[in-house]
Amino acid sequence: MLFPQIRLQSTFAQTELQIQKPVQQIEQPRAELSMEQPKAELTMRRTPGRLTIDQTQAREDMDLKSVGRRIEEAAQLGRQDWLAGLARVAQGGNEMMRIENGGGAITRQAKRNSEGLKKEFNIGWIPSHFSVKIDYEPGRVDIDVRERKPIIEAKINNPIHEYTPGSSQFSLANHPSLEIDFENLRHIGTGGYEQKI
Repeated sequence: MLFPQIRLQSTFAQTELQIQKPVQQIEQPRAELSMEQPKAELTMRRTPGRLTIDQTQAREDMDLKSVGRRIEEAAQLGRQDWLAGLARVAQGGNEMMRIENGGGAITRQAKRNSEGLKKEFNIGWIPSHFSVKIDYEPGRVDIDVRERKPIIEAKINNPIHEYTPGSSQFSLANHPSLEIDFENLRHIGTGGYEQKI
């Protein structure tokens, strides 16, 4: 017994896609930079220190005196001795004027004139303390600095950008199809009529 059959054969549609990729180019030129650093101005003023040492007193203590100083001292000593001698003679004259009053004026004068000066002895320092005079004025340094800021010039370069957009194309490579085939298909009509389709 043959069964009727319907055969279907189909072909699917096939698409074709062509893609062209986009192209992008970016180039960044370097920035142009110019730098200049002017020198700073430095001014220095120096006042030197001053040291003064006066050892005149120490030299005099050691009897190393200048000629002028010796003459001055000799003149003072001579004047003092002259005044002392003048006072002594005046005192002796006054005592002798009153000799009639008694009291031994001649004896006192003889004793006074026969005795020498009393000798005194003591510990001394040669040269004496603080006889060397030291004076110091410290020096000074004045520094004046004038800064100079750097001169910076920068030129920015924009990037170079090139872009080619992509594209896509769509098409059908194969169209869809459907084939229908009949097998063992019969049409039985009235009156015993039969027909093969």
